[in-house]
Amino acid sequence: MKSMTEKNNVFRVVKLAGLLLAAVAAFSGCATSPADKAAYQAAGARSETIILREGDMVKIAFPGSANLDSTQQIRRDGKVALPLVGEVAAAGLTPEELQQKLAGVYATQITTKEVTVAVLSSAFPVFVTGSVLHPGKILSDHPITALEAVMEAGGFDFTTANMKAVKIIRHENGAVKNFTVDLKLALSGKNSTPFYLKPDDIIYVPERFSLF
Repeated sequence: MKSMTEKNNVFRVVKLAGLLLAAVAAFSGCATSPADKAAYQAAGARSETIILREGDMVKIAFPGSANLDSTQQIRRDGKVALPLVGEVAAAGLTPEELQQKLAGVYATQITTKEVTVAVLSSAFPVFVTGSVLHPGKILSDHPITALEAVMEAGGFDFTTANMKAVKIIRHENGAVKNFTVDLKLALSGKNSTPFYLKPDDIIYVPERFSLF
């Protein structure tokens, strides 16, 4: 006959095995369902949708009217200039949405209501200068904030930089606009509104006690 200690050991092993089986069953029950997987894939596809923005190089083609074809960069005001119809706002749309928009704009100008829009290049430049480690031009192929641009330039020169009063200089609609942002607040991880840059923006990190 088995001793009381041996019986207790057997009981513990059986109990542990039961717990492991229960855990496996619970894990299997929580596996991603086909519906959840489809929703996840759809969300991923939406996140990869191309949104046209200032600085993108696009090719606009009219299969039925090749003389209207053009390849150009979306201007700082978000528009493209097209034959017969003039300026059309493009920034903020997907290529498919711009295609539909142009098909409507050209409805009375072309025989076949077909337009294609292809993005040839989406990189745009911004310039970082002042108290950063590697001042110069930054090329970005995605929306970029002032803080991210400074990090691309090697980060702040912490011995001299005034991170609380970073200047952004923007040329827009024939005028110069100036913005001042507190990047020390953003760098500290505190809640702050990201300042997104536009093509050709100039980010100037002044020195502490600078007059400029």
